[in-house]
Amino acid sequence: MKAIVNADGCVGCGLCVNVCAEVFQMEDDKAIVILDPIPDEMEESAKEATSSCPVEAIVME
Repeated sequence: MKAIVNADGCVGCGLCVNVCAEVFQMEDDKAIVILDPIPDEMEESAKEATSSCPVEAIVME
């Protein structure tokens, strides 16, 4: 599984990083994915981070 952050849609709130810092981090006030593919043991946390995004800027594949 992998996560994709739409940088144009990201508002830089940091919720994804707060929920799953193993997969997401902030760079230049935007979220980026730092772990690709996402290990099985982190998938639930990454999904929670995705669903917490207030502007739906993260998708999981």
